[in-house]
Amino acid sequence: MTEQAQAAQDSVLASRDQAQAELHARMAQSERDKDALASEILRMQASAAERTVSIEQMGADLAASRQVQADALRQARRIAAETTRLRGLADTFERWHEQMISLMARNRAMHEQNMELSSIVRHVVIVSLNASIEAARAGTAGRGFGVVASEVRALAARSEALSKSYGDSLHQSDLTTTATFQDIQAGGKMVTASLASVALLAEQFEAAYQ
Repeated sequence: MTEQAQAAQDSVLASRDQAQAELHARMAQSERDKDALASEILRMQASAAERTVSIEQMGADLAASRQVQADALRQARRIAAETTRLRGLADTFERWHEQMISLMARNRAMHEQNMELSSIVRHVVIVSLNASIEAARAGTAGRGFGVVASEVRALAARSEALSKSYGDSLHQSDLTTTATFQDIQAGGKMVTASLASVALLAEQFEAAYQ
């Protein structure tokens, strides 16, 4: 009976030791699982932090890109407005250029007409002078004709003076017209150069944002 009790006791002790060993093993495994879980949690937290930083960076990049696009749009609008303005100026200068050419042509025509008038006046002076001479030769009979010839000569002299004054005015008009024409030409060239610069800027701008 004592041996059976001892055997039973030994069996109980062995079962207890085995249970304790299994418990210790499970506790150790649980500890390892806990450590692994903690490591995984840390890894996931780090990954989440990296993703957060990446998302924030993407948001910042997107905002910067939108700002660049907005600036580009404003710049494009300014270039378009400047191009339109310069084209309008170019058209205006071209119109002025044509008008000045027409004005210079009219001035040349008036010079020719004035020269013709001067020639006519000189001939009238000569004719009236000859008439006065003939009237003087005719004596009393030619006195009335001499008075008329004298008046014609005086009128011709006034016409000659007027023609000279008109010619001087035309000459001054030529100087003013020529200076204005040169200014318009220079202005047109400046506008053309500005248009070329704006076109080059537009090309560079387009290339930069393609």
